[in-house]
Amino acid sequence: MENKDTPLEHQQENDLNFDNRIPLEELKNAVSAIKAELAKVIVGQERFIDLLIVSLLVEGHVLIEGVPGIAKTVTAKLFAKTLKTDFSRIQFTPDLMPSDILGTSIFNVKNSEFEFKKGPIFSNIVLIDEINRAPAKTQAAMFEIMEELQVTMDGTTYKMEAPFMVLATQNPIEQEGTYALPEAQLDRFLFKIKVDYPSLEDEVRILQTHHERKGIKPQGLIEAVLTPKKLQEFKQKIQEIRVEEKIIRYVAEIIGKTRNHPHLYLGGSPRASIATLNSAKAFAAIDGRDFVTPSDIKRALVPVLNHRIILTPEREMEGMSTDSVIHMIMESVEVPR
Repeated sequence: MENKDTPLEHQQENDLNFDNRIPLEELKNAVSAIKAELAKVIVGQERFIDLLIVSLLVEGHVLIEGVPGIAKTVTAKLFAKTLKTDFSRIQFTPDLMPSDILGTSIFNVKNSEFEFKKGPIFSNIVLIDEINRAPAKTQAAMFEIMEELQVTMDGTTYKMEAPFMVLATQNPIEQEGTYALPEAQLDRFLFKIKVDYPSLEDEVRILQTHHERKGIKPQGLIEAVLTPKKLQEFKQKIQEIRVEEKIIRYVAEIIGKTRNHPHLYLGGSPRASIATLNSAKAFAAIDGRDFVTPSDIKRALVPVLNHRIILTPEREMEGMSTDSVIHMIMESVEVPR
Protein backbone atom coordinates (compact mmCIF):
# COMPACT_ATOMS: atom_id res chain seq x y z
CA MET A 1 0.00 0.00 0.00
CA GLU A 2 2.34 2.70 -1.23
CA ASN A 3 1.38 6.35 -1.44
CA LYS A 4 1.07 7.56 -4.99
CA ASP A 5 3.41 10.37 -5.92
CA THR A 6 1.86 13.74 -6.49
CA PRO A 7 2.29 15.18 -10.00
CA LEU A 8 4.72 17.77 -8.64
CA GLU A 9 6.77 15.16 -6.82
CA HIS A 10 6.86 12.95 -9.90
CA GLN A 11 7.92 15.91 -12.02
CA GLN A 12 10.69 16.87 -9.59
CA GLU A 13 12.18 13.39 -9.54
CA ASN A 14 12.10 12.88 -13.30
CA ASP A 15 13.25 16.35 -14.35
CA LEU A 16 16.78 15.65 -15.51
CA ASN A 17 17.48 19.32 -16.25
CA PHE A 18 17.75 20.59 -12.69
CA ASP A 19 21.15 21.98 -11.65
CA ASN A 20 22.64 20.61 -8.45
CA ARG A 21 24.11 23.17 -6.09
CA ILE A 22 26.20 20.37 -4.57
CA PRO A 23 28.44 18.18 -6.79
CA LEU A 24 27.22 14.61 -6.27
CA GLU A 25 28.67 12.76 -9.26
CA GLU A 26 31.62 11.34 -7.31
CA LEU A 27 29.32 10.10 -4.56
CA LYS A 28 27.04 8.42 -7.09
CA ASN A 29 30.04 6.73 -8.73
CA ALA A 30 31.29 5.45 -5.36
CA VAL A 31 27.86 3.99 -4.55
CA SER A 32 27.77 2.32 -7.96
CA ALA A 33 31.24 0.87 -7.35
CA ILE A 34 30.16 -0.64 -4.01
CA LYS A 35 27.08 -2.18 -5.63
CA ALA A 36 29.16 -3.55 -8.52
CA GLU A 37 31.55 -5.26 -6.11
CA LEU A 38 28.72 -6.83 -4.09
CA ALA A 39 26.96 -7.94 -7.28
CA LYS A 40 29.90 -10.29 -7.92
CA VAL A 41 28.55 -12.48 -5.11
CA ILE A 42 25.22 -11.20 -3.78
CA VAL A 43 22.14 -11.97 -5.87
CA GLY A 44 19.18 -9.63 -5.52
CA GLN A 45 18.95 -7.85 -2.15
CA GLU A 46 19.06 -4.41 -3.85
CA ARG A 47 16.98 -2.77 -1.11
CA PHE A 48 19.12 -4.36 1.61
CA ILE A 49 22.31 -3.03 0.01
CA ASP A 50 20.82 0.45 -0.55
CA LEU A 51 19.92 0.67 3.14
CA LEU A 52 23.41 -0.44 4.21
CA ILE A 53 24.96 2.29 2.04
CA VAL A 54 22.58 4.96 3.34
CA SER A 55 23.33 3.95 6.92
CA LEU A 56 27.07 4.20 6.27
CA LEU A 57 26.65 7.69 4.79
CA VAL A 58 24.69 9.03 7.78
CA GLU A 59 26.73 7.27 10.51
CA GLY A 60 23.95 4.90 11.51
CA HIS A 61 23.88 1.34 12.81
CA VAL A 62 21.83 -1.43 11.21
CA LEU A 63 19.87 -4.33 12.67
CA ILE A 64 19.37 -7.13 10.14
CA GLU A 65 16.63 -9.66 10.86
CA GLY A 66 15.86 -12.91 9.09
CA VAL A 67 15.92 -16.66 9.41
CA PRO A 68 19.31 -18.42 9.27
CA GLY A 69 20.87 -19.15 5.89
CA ILE A 70 19.71 -16.19 3.80
CA ALA A 71 23.12 -14.45 3.55
CA LYS A 72 22.61 -11.80 6.24
CA THR A 73 26.12 -12.30 7.64
CA VAL A 74 27.77 -12.82 4.24
CA THR A 75 26.27 -9.61 2.84
CA ALA A 76 27.36 -7.62 5.90
CA LYS A 77 30.91 -9.03 5.72
CA LEU A 78 31.26 -8.36 2.00
CA PHE A 79 29.84 -4.85 2.40
CA ALA A 80 32.50 -4.13 5.02
CA LYS A 81 35.17 -5.46 2.64
CA THR A 82 34.29 -2.80 0.02
CA LEU A 83 35.62 -0.20 2.48
CA LYS A 84 39.31 0.38 3.16
CA THR A 85 38.82 0.11 6.91
CA ASP A 86 39.28 -2.36 9.75
CA PHE A 87 36.63 -5.00 10.27
CA SER A 88 35.82 -7.30 13.18
CA ARG A 89 33.18 -9.92 13.81
CA ILE A 90 31.74 -10.82 17.21
CA GLN A 91 29.58 -13.89 17.71
CA PHE A 92 27.09 -13.20 20.51
CA THR A 93 26.34 -16.16 22.79
CA PRO A 94 24.37 -16.58 26.04
CA ASP A 95 27.59 -16.67 28.11
CA LEU A 96 29.18 -13.57 26.50
CA MET A 97 30.26 -10.95 29.05
CA PRO A 98 30.72 -7.17 28.49
CA SER A 99 34.49 -7.50 28.92
CA ASP A 100 34.55 -9.97 26.02
CA ILE A 101 33.39 -7.10 23.78
CA LEU A 102 34.87 -3.98 25.33
CA GLY A 103 38.18 -5.31 26.61
CA THR A 104 39.65 -5.52 30.08
CA SER A 105 42.38 -4.06 32.28
CA ILE A 106 45.36 -6.35 32.79
CA PHE A 107 48.05 -5.87 35.41
CA ASN A 108 51.48 -5.33 33.85
CA VAL A 109 54.11 -6.77 36.19
CA LYS A 110 56.94 -4.82 34.52
CA ASN A 111 55.63 -1.36 35.39
CA SER A 112 53.20 -2.38 38.17
CA GLU A 113 50.31 -0.68 36.36
CA PHE A 114 47.03 -1.79 34.85
CA GLU A 115 46.84 -1.61 31.05
CA PHE A 116 43.62 -1.61 29.07
CA LYS A 117 43.53 -4.28 26.39
CA LYS A 118 40.95 -3.26 23.79
CA GLY A 119 38.28 -5.74 22.80
CA PRO A 120 36.97 -6.56 19.31
CA ILE A 121 34.49 -3.68 19.37
CA PHE A 122 37.45 -1.34 18.69
CA SER A 123 37.27 -1.48 14.92
CA ASN A 124 35.59 0.47 12.12
CA ILE A 125 32.94 -1.87 10.79
CA VAL A 126 31.79 -4.30 13.48
CA LEU A 127 29.59 -7.26 12.59
CA ILE A 128 27.70 -8.66 15.57
CA ASP A 129 26.27 -12.03 14.68
CA GLU A 130 23.04 -13.09 16.40
CA ILE A 131 22.92 -10.07 18.69
CA ASN A 132 19.75 -11.31 20.39
CA ARG A 133 21.48 -14.42 21.79
CA ALA A 134 23.39 -12.43 24.45
CA PRO A 135 21.89 -11.52 27.86
CA ALA A 136 20.79 -8.04 28.97
CA LYS A 137 24.08 -7.12 30.71
CA THR A 138 26.02 -7.59 27.47
CA GLN A 139 23.38 -5.72 25.46
CA ALA A 140 23.63 -2.79 27.89
CA ALA A 141 27.37 -2.60 27.26
CA MET A 142 26.59 -1.59 23.69
CA PHE A 143 24.56 1.53 24.59
CA GLU A 144 27.41 4.00 25.09
CA ILE A 145 29.34 2.68 22.09
CA MET A 146 26.44 3.00 19.66
CA GLU A 147 25.23 6.39 20.89
CA GLU A 148 28.39 8.22 21.98
CA LEU A 149 30.95 6.32 19.85
CA GLN A 150 33.11 5.78 22.90
CA VAL A 151 33.88 3.29 25.67
CA THR A 152 34.45 4.28 29.30
CA MET A 153 36.53 1.85 31.35
CA ASP A 154 37.97 2.48 34.83
CA GLY A 155 37.23 6.18 34.51
CA THR A 156 39.02 6.57 31.18
CA THR A 157 37.15 7.30 27.94
CA TYR A 158 38.32 5.71 24.69
CA LYS A 159 36.95 7.19 21.46
CA MET A 160 36.05 4.93 18.55
CA GLU A 161 37.99 5.61 15.36
CA ALA A 162 35.90 6.97 12.47
CA PRO A 163 34.16 5.57 10.59
CA PHE A 164 32.37 3.38 13.13
CA MET A 165 29.34 1.28 12.25
CA VAL A 166 27.65 -1.69 13.89
CA LEU A 167 25.98 -4.26 11.64
CA ALA A 168 24.01 -6.65 13.85
CA THR A 169 22.14 -9.72 12.67
CA GLN A 170 19.38 -11.39 14.63
CA ASN A 171 17.11 -14.35 14.24
CA PRO A 172 13.38 -13.79 14.73
CA ILE A 173 12.34 -13.82 18.38
CA GLU A 174 10.40 -17.05 17.84
CA GLN A 175 13.69 -18.90 17.36
CA GLU A 176 14.79 -20.90 20.40
CA GLY A 177 17.40 -19.37 22.72
CA THR A 178 16.94 -15.69 21.79
CA TYR A 179 16.29 -12.60 23.91
CA ALA A 180 14.15 -9.61 22.95
CA LEU A 181 16.37 -6.53 22.64
CA PRO A 182 15.35 -3.66 24.96
CA GLU A 183 13.57 -0.70 23.33
CA ALA A 184 16.38 1.66 24.38
CA GLN A 185 18.89 -0.39 22.42
CA LEU A 186 16.61 -0.84 19.41
CA ASP A 187 16.22 2.94 19.22
CA ARG A 188 19.96 3.28 18.68
CA PHE A 189 19.77 1.41 15.38
CA LEU A 190 19.07 3.67 12.42
CA PHE A 191 17.39 0.88 10.44
CA LYS A 192 15.93 -2.53 11.02
CA ILE A 193 16.14 -4.43 7.75
CA LYS A 194 14.00 -7.53 7.36
CA VAL A 195 15.56 -9.97 4.90
CA ASP A 196 13.24 -12.52 3.31
CA TYR A 197 13.81 -15.73 1.39
CA PRO A 198 14.91 -15.15 -2.23
CA SER A 199 12.49 -15.55 -5.12
CA LEU A 200 12.71 -18.69 -7.26
CA GLU A 201 14.64 -16.86 -10.02
CA ASP A 202 17.08 -15.36 -7.49
CA GLU A 203 17.64 -18.76 -5.90
CA VAL A 204 18.45 -20.24 -9.30
CA ARG A 205 21.02 -17.45 -9.83
CA ILE A 206 22.44 -18.08 -6.33
CA LEU A 207 22.99 -21.72 -7.20
CA GLN A 208 24.52 -20.82 -10.57
CA THR A 209 27.00 -18.31 -9.12
CA HIS A 210 27.92 -20.72 -6.33
CA HIS A 211 28.59 -23.45 -8.91
CA GLU A 212 30.62 -21.12 -11.15
CA ARG A 213 32.86 -19.97 -8.30
CA LYS A 214 34.15 -23.56 -8.02
CA GLY A 215 35.08 -23.29 -4.37
CA ILE A 216 36.52 -19.75 -4.45
CA LYS A 217 35.56 -17.94 -1.23
CA PRO A 218 33.25 -14.93 -1.77
CA GLN A 219 35.60 -12.64 0.19
CA GLY A 220 38.33 -13.24 -2.38
CA LEU A 221 36.21 -11.66 -5.12
CA ILE A 222 35.50 -8.34 -3.37
CA GLU A 223 37.86 -5.34 -3.52
CA ALA A 224 37.85 -2.20 -1.38
CA VAL A 225 36.60 0.78 -3.37
CA LEU A 226 35.99 3.51 -0.75
CA THR A 227 38.48 5.15 1.63
CA PRO A 228 37.61 6.71 5.03
CA LYS A 229 38.72 10.13 3.73
CA LYS A 230 36.34 10.01 0.76
CA LEU A 231 33.56 8.68 2.98
CA GLN A 232 33.97 11.68 5.28
CA GLU A 233 33.73 14.04 2.29
CA PHE A 234 30.51 12.36 1.18
CA LYS A 235 29.05 12.64 4.69
CA GLN A 236 29.70 16.39 4.63
CA LYS A 237 27.94 16.73 1.28
CA ILE A 238 24.88 14.90 2.57
CA GLN A 239 24.58 17.35 5.46
CA GLU A 240 24.25 20.13 2.86
CA ILE A 241 21.31 18.53 1.01
CA ARG A 242 18.41 20.99 0.89
CA VAL A 243 15.22 20.26 2.83
CA GLU A 244 12.21 22.56 2.50
CA GLU A 245 10.16 23.45 5.56
CA LYS A 246 7.10 21.63 4.21
CA ILE A 247 9.15 18.40 3.99
CA ILE A 248 10.27 18.83 7.62
CA ARG A 249 6.63 19.33 8.67
CA TYR A 250 5.65 16.24 6.64
CA VAL A 251 8.12 14.11 8.64
CA ALA A 252 6.93 15.59 11.95
CA GLU A 253 3.28 14.91 11.11
CA ILE A 254 3.91 11.27 10.20
CA ILE A 255 6.00 10.54 13.30
CA GLY A 256 3.51 12.48 15.45
CA LYS A 257 0.67 10.26 14.24
CA THR A 258 2.49 7.14 15.43
CA ARG A 259 2.21 8.45 19.00
CA ASN A 260 -1.58 8.51 19.14
CA HIS A 261 -2.52 5.83 16.62
CA PRO A 262 -5.14 3.35 17.95
CA HIS A 263 -3.17 0.34 16.64
CA LEU A 264 0.08 1.33 18.39
CA TYR A 265 1.14 0.94 22.01
CA LEU A 266 4.39 2.87 21.45
CA GLY A 267 5.11 5.46 18.75
CA GLY A 268 8.24 6.98 17.26
CA SER A 269 10.48 9.35 19.23
CA PRO A 270 12.14 12.56 17.98
CA ARG A 271 15.15 10.35 17.27
CA ALA A 272 12.97 8.56 14.70
CA SER A 273 12.15 11.92 13.07
CA ILE A 274 15.84 12.84 12.85
CA ALA A 275 16.72 9.38 11.50
CA THR A 276 14.04 9.70 8.80
CA LEU A 277 15.26 13.12 7.71
CA ASN A 278 18.94 12.14 7.65
CA SER A 279 18.19 8.96 5.70
CA ALA A 280 16.06 10.87 3.19
CA LYS A 281 19.00 13.23 2.54
CA ALA A 282 21.22 10.24 1.76
CA PHE A 283 18.59 8.68 -0.52
CA ALA A 284 18.39 11.98 -2.43
CA ALA A 285 22.18 12.20 -2.71
CA ILE A 286 22.69 8.68 -4.07
CA ASP A 287 19.97 9.44 -6.62
CA GLY A 288 21.99 12.49 -7.69
CA ARG A 289 19.70 15.19 -6.23
CA ASP A 290 20.66 17.91 -3.79
CA PHE A 291 17.10 18.28 -2.44
CA VAL A 292 14.76 15.95 -0.56
CA THR A 293 11.37 14.91 -1.97
CA PRO A 294 8.45 13.16 -0.23
CA SER A 295 9.45 9.89 -1.92
CA ASP A 296 12.80 10.01 -0.13
CA ILE A 297 10.91 10.28 3.15
CA LYS A 298 8.68 7.33 2.24
CA ARG A 299 11.69 5.15 1.37
CA ALA A 300 13.15 5.78 4.83
CA LEU A 301 10.04 5.41 6.98
CA VAL A 302 9.57 1.63 7.14
CA PRO A 303 13.19 0.67 8.03
CA VAL A 304 13.41 3.62 10.45
CA LEU A 305 10.13 2.90 12.24
CA ASN A 306 9.51 -0.85 12.16
CA HIS A 307 11.69 -1.49 15.25
CA ARG A 308 10.69 1.70 17.07
CA ILE A 309 6.93 1.28 17.16
CA ILE A 310 5.05 -1.42 19.09
CA LEU A 311 1.63 -2.76 18.19
CA THR A 312 -1.12 -2.97 20.78
CA PRO A 313 -1.58 -6.53 22.12
CA GLU A 314 -4.94 -6.81 20.33
CA ARG A 315 -3.50 -5.95 16.92
CA GLU A 316 -0.50 -8.20 17.51
CA MET A 317 -2.84 -11.12 18.27
CA GLU A 318 -4.70 -10.38 15.04
CA GLY A 319 -1.44 -10.79 13.11
CA MET A 320 -1.14 -7.16 12.02
CA SER A 321 2.38 -6.01 11.11
CA THR A 322 4.15 -2.76 11.94
CA ASP A 323 4.79 -2.28 8.21
CA SER A 324 1.06 -2.17 7.45
CA VAL A 325 0.46 0.42 10.18
CA ILE A 326 3.31 2.60 8.86
CA HIS A 327 1.79 2.52 5.35
CA MET A 328 -1.62 3.29 6.88
CA ILE A 329 -0.20 6.38 8.59
CA MET A 330 1.63 7.49 5.40
CA GLU A 331 -1.64 7.36 3.48
CA SER A 332 -3.39 9.46 6.12
CA VAL A 333 -0.93 12.36 5.88
CA GLU A 334 -1.21 14.75 2.95
CA VAL A 335 1.89 14.77 0.74
CA PRO A 336 3.35 18.29 0.49
CA ARG A 337 3.00 19.99 -2.89
